[in-house]
Amino acid sequence: MSNGDIFAGEVIGTAILILFGAGVCAAVTLHHSKAKASGWIVISFGWGMAVLAGAYTAAPLSGGHLNPAVTVGIAVDTGEWGKVWVYVLGQMAGAMLGAVLAYLAYYAQFAANKDKETALPTLGVFSTIPEVRHPVANLLTEIIATVGLVLPVLAFGMTKGLGESGTQVLIVALLVVGIGLSLGGPTGYAINPARDLGPRIVHAVLPIPNKGTSDWGYAWVPVAGPLIGGALSGLVCNAAF
Repeated sequence: MSNGDIFAGEVIGTAILILFGAGVCAAVTLHHSKAKASGWIVISFGWGMAVLAGAYTAAPLSGGHLNPAVTVGIAVDTGEWGKVWVYVLGQMAGAMLGAVLAYLAYYAQFAANKDKETALPTLGVFSTIPEVRHPVANLLTEIIATVGLVLPVLAFGMTKGLGESGTQVLIVALLVVGIGLSLGGPTGYAINPARDLGPRIVHAVLPIPNKGTSDWGYAWVPVAGPLIGGALSGLVCNAAF
C-alpha cells in the first residue's frame, strides 16, 4: 500500500467512524433529538456500527486501522514502524473531519443550546468524560479496555480466511459493542487516541453556544491509555502467538 492510499483510507474511514459515533452521542444527548435519552445500549451499538462502516470503507485502501492503538499494536508485534506516522496522521485528520460533519448534521440542535435555561455541556458528544475522575483508575480502565480490543484484533488477523471474507471487520465491530457494554461505564471507552483527541480539538474551536469546557486536564488519559494498551497487546501477541 502506498502512503497516499493509506492516508486517504484512514482519513475517509476514521471520518465515517467519528461521524456515526459522535452522531449517536449527539442523538442521545442533545435536546430536540428524536433519540434523546435512549441510553447507553444505543450508544454502544452506534459505535459498533460506526466501526463497521468505517473499517469496511477504509479496508481496500489502508487495511482500516482507524485507531493509533491498533497501528501501534501491529507495529510492536511485527517490528514494522515505517508507515505508522502516515496511519496516525490520516486517523487524526479523519477524526477531526468526522467531528465537524457530526456537528453540521446536528447544527440545529447545537444552535438550540443558546438557551441558557436548558443549555447543557456538549463535550460528551465529541469526546470521553470519566464518571469518577480518578486519573490512575481512568488510565487503567483505558489500558485494559484497549487490550480487550487490540489483542483480539491481532489474533483475528492470524485466523485464515477472516480478512479475505470480510468477516473480520464484522467481528471487530461486535467486539466494540461488547467493550462498550462491559467496560465502557467508567470512562466512556475511548480505546482510540484519535477518536478522543481529534474531536476534542474540534469541540474546542467550534462556535457551539454554551458548550462548556473541553476538559484539557483529562485529555491525556484517553491518549496515553490506549497507546499503552496497544503496545502491550503487540508485546503479548509477539510473545504468545
